[in-house]
Amino acid sequence: MKPSRGEKVFDVFNLLLLTLFALACLYPFLNMVVLAFNSGSDSMRGGITIYPRAFTLANFAAILRDGTIISAYKVTVARTLIGTLSSVMVTALVAYGLSDKRLPGRRGIMVYMLIPMFFSGGLIPYFLTLRALKLINNFWIFVLPGVFNIWNCIVMKTSFQGIPESLKESMRLDGAREFTIFMRIVVPVSLPMFAAISLFVAVGHWNDWFTGAFFIRRNDLIPVQTYLQQIMSRNLSSFLPNEGVIITGSALFDYSKVNSTSMKMAAVVIGTAPILIVYPFLQKYFTKGVLIGSIKE
Repeated sequence: MKPSRGEKVFDVFNLLLLTLFALACLYPFLNMVVLAFNSGSDSMRGGITIYPRAFTLANFAAILRDGTIISAYKVTVARTLIGTLSSVMVTALVAYGLSDKRLPGRRGIMVYMLIPMFFSGGLIPYFLTLRALKLINNFWIFVLPGVFNIWNCIVMKTSFQGIPESLKESMRLDGAREFTIFMRIVVPVSLPMFAAISLFVAVGHWNDWFTGAFFIRRNDLIPVQTYLQQIMSRNLSSFLPNEGVIITGSALFDYSKVNSTSMKMAAVVIGTAPILIVYPFLQKYFTKGVLIGSIKE
């Protein structure tokens, strides 16, 4: 059936509207990147749009010259990998158990876990608990408190309940244990859901600056987001070389062209670029597996 003239006009109008909306959302991020690669003194003149008018790497050099950021990146990468893997695995195992109708008292367990989701004990009791567990100034404070997430558990439980019970029963008849069923049936069928949850958890770990700012006092345990937040609040002069405004003979590293705004933009790029690079590799799992997840009894 051919679309009518009115439907064609609506499709064109809808496409133009969505395109303009996408460009409006994209432009602030593009402008941020451009300002990060543009000379700070030149940026103060205004008129910077979608390309750097005076290209420079001095903004990044001013931040990266401090060796602390290398240590901060190691902490952030380690907490993101370990925290994401442990959180997804533990939460998935709990969700798989709760999805089984044979589990006695599972409704009571769900209610018990939902209570702290809606009612928090507050920051002071949370701090006292962490101190009692000796997690203050400890790397595991980035991992253990978030190793289980009730909201992700609910999402996983709902997904697991959609898997045909006949698949599990057939493996049980063959003598398979529950963990084997989980790894060979549940995980492959739920791969798109695992990819989405993993990305959400990883982004949460990568963007978390609060934990490092309030529960960590050791410089070697500060994550990169906390370090970049400290950069935002520090004086620009603390990043300039003591011996002059130019590190090398090249104007590329001329610190006289750096200002606080350009450095902040560079700090944002440094903090967000890695997770943005990883995202396209997981994107395919969001649309993959539609047929795999639609197996019916």
